[in-house]
Amino acid sequence: MTSTTSTTPTGGTEGGLGPAPGHRPSPTALGYPRQGRDRELKRALEAHWAGRLDAPGLLAAAEEVQDQRFAAMAGAGLREVPVGDFSLYDHVLDAAALLGLLPGAPAAGGQEARLARLFAAARGAADAPAWEMTKWFDTNYHHLVPELGPDAAPSLHAEDLLEQVRGARRRGLEPRPVVVGPVTLLRLSKPADGAPAGWRPDALLPRLLPVYAELLALLAAEGVGWVQLDEPVLVTDLDDELTALAREAVGHLAGLADRPRLLVAGYFERLGDAAPLLLAAGADGLAVDLAGADRAEVEALAALPGLAGRRLVAGVVDGRGVWRRDLEQALDHLEVLAASGAHVDVAPSCSLLHVPHDVEREVQLDPEVRSWLAFADQKLAEVAVLARGLADGRDAVRAELEASAAVVASRRASPVTRSAAVRERAAGVVPADLERGTPAAERRALQAAALGLPLLPTTTIGSFPQTPEIRRARAAHRAGSLDDAGYEAAMEAEVRAVVAAQEAAGVDVLVHGEPERDDMVRHFAARLDGFVTPLHGWVQSYGSRCVRPPVVVGDVSRPAPMTTRWTAYAQSLTAAPVKGMLTGPVTVLAWSFPRDDEPRSTTARQLALALRDEVADLEAGGARVVQVDEPGLRELLPLRAAGRAEYLAWAVDAFRLATAVAAPSTQVHTHMCYAEFGDVMAAIDALDADVISLEAARSRLEVLDELAAEGYDRGVGPGVWDIHSPRVPSVDEVADHLARALERLPADRLWANPDCGLKTRSVEEVAAGLASLVAGAARAREQLAG
Repeated sequence: MTSTTSTTPTGGTEGGLGPAPGHRPSPTALGYPRQGRDRELKRALEAHWAGRLDAPGLLAAAEEVQDQRFAAMAGAGLREVPVGDFSLYDHVLDAAALLGLLPGAPAAGGQEARLARLFAAARGAADAPAWEMTKWFDTNYHHLVPELGPDAAPSLHAEDLLEQVRGARRRGLEPRPVVVGPVTLLRLSKPADGAPAGWRPDALLPRLLPVYAELLALLAAEGVGWVQLDEPVLVTDLDDELTALAREAVGHLAGLADRPRLLVAGYFERLGDAAPLLLAAGADGLAVDLAGADRAEVEALAALPGLAGRRLVAGVVDGRGVWRRDLEQALDHLEVLAASGAHVDVAPSCSLLHVPHDVEREVQLDPEVRSWLAFADQKLAEVAVLARGLADGRDAVRAELEASAAVVASRRASPVTRSAAVRERAAGVVPADLERGTPAAERRALQAAALGLPLLPTTTIGSFPQTPEIRRARAAHRAGSLDDAGYEAAMEAEVRAVVAAQEAAGVDVLVHGEPERDDMVRHFAARLDGFVTPLHGWVQSYGSRCVRPPVVVGDVSRPAPMTTRWTAYAQSLTAAPVKGMLTGPVTVLAWSFPRDDEPRSTTARQLALALRDEVADLEAGGARVVQVDEPGLRELLPLRAAGRAEYLAWAVDAFRLATAVAAPSTQVHTHMCYAEFGDVMAAIDALDADVISLEAARSRLEVLDELAAEGYDRGVGPGVWDIHSPRVPSVDEVADHLARALERLPADRLWANPDCGLKTRSVEEVAAGLASLVAGAARAREQLAG
């Protein structure tokens, strides 16, 4: 091996294989944003999918984005950098490709064929649906769910990873390959269709480990010193099966004679009991999430037997939040860890995939507020300062520590963060404010009389395509070349077109299409006090899809109505009911960067009160259906069982506080998507919504079994159209989905709708999809009548 930072290990031994004596703490990162500072990769991907950019062009664009990433990390003083965390679509999908687990046989044909196979699993193909998509633990990043069966035959395909390794070397950097670990990969996978009942992907571990071993040997031959095995599943509750799986996997790989050193990374929570397990199994180093850790937690980590002499990548800078770190406190924690004898390096707590690139671009923000914030580049600067302070002493970074203390004091004292009126109103909430007052069954009869809908009514989730015309009008309005009146006229024209399209298709409950909303959370945050909305704060959500999360900087309130004007206008165009469309309090919180100086429950209650006022105004304006989306409900569920009851209590209360103001005859809908709902079924029931629409097409309607098991007795709209794929479902597919849904739910409670909003689809795809949706529902009605 050629690495200057390690020697070839001979297997896990007591005390591990730490760096050479005299270790100097260094800054590093577990991952870095991958869409490009101006979303260059997003644009290249979408051009490739549209046929405007060939495979070499896409890969050239990807290489330019990687140059950006390496330059940013090197500029911050990082010598060892992550590679393999870069992805054209998703790192879990990449792990499946690396290990030969994609569906179908590898095709000849070079780059085009290889990319087509990758994107077929991600987006679907004419003859096959896409893999299911779900949230990456408790983040708003979506990953693909590998579908594996007992006949899976893993094999190594490391060309892309090796090219990233060599690319870092060409730039004078030391690469640390990042690979999703075998335990996490198997636990995030699902049985493929046709797998025997009761079979689980865990059974593939003995077949998978030799391929990981082959990969490690290949990387050793490349001179790689360290490999980062990402095993975030080990921060969840460890049962006997998960413990045994982790012990077998890490023990097997640590015992190999020909391998780089293994840095096992757990993040989004403390490693807890997994830390001693990994050390005992022979891991050469641990990367640990210490974001928000207190002194006692740090001391407990430092006291772990076997930590001395091992590498410890201490994630003392929050990798998924946006607040400047108190550097003095972080250095205190690092000094405790270094006293343990561990070889401490400094990093963010997880990949910086979850934050934007550079807050210094946000020149429109108040300078004081901007000084409180740290995006990816600022976090790299913080870890560099902390590593230098740990290596050379506090005097070496005295100026930086004093600047950090000034930022902490500025934020703590600022009137921006607190509103006495908001806090007084929140404190005055009483239990009756959370109750509709009329039982669900009685409300159902009142709503049926008011709305007059057929069996299996059709609707959509809310958004319609954000057409080039909408984007041009928005850009012109923002630039000042289109005045308010012109912008509103353009949006009215889009609403008229959307209403007309739904009426022509025969949709039963309409939406206005949300042309005025650039994002379902950001739109509300921009109209609420207590938020700021960065202009350049793009974060990857999935594939080429990026979002700009707002930041909660203070107490939240609604200064004026936010949506009533557009709902009322749409309703004036049609006799069919038009849904008022709101994003729920938990989702606004989940898809924003929250405060770290207040409990999330505090902000959720403030948001709920703001939305309660909006629901009342929508109803007063004539809305007979109001949808309050909560796709973020499952996302914020704590990764360990101990914190779940408390979270679900305040999350459910927030939704009920927002919606209980509605009259019994007003039908309250909610929507959730792309998450595993089994753990929150009781909470979904407790929301007391009249109708829930759920993603179901990709997951083969599995959620309906969970609802039936829970005894859920309200309206349900299982998604029958996967809108994250360019495939438009046929009438037969829609009717088949509904027929299977009718085996689980009574017809008088079943709706037909897409999985999610239609924002990312084309006008042509939506027209064809609505035709299939309505015709499929009509066919299902005929079958019921026959």
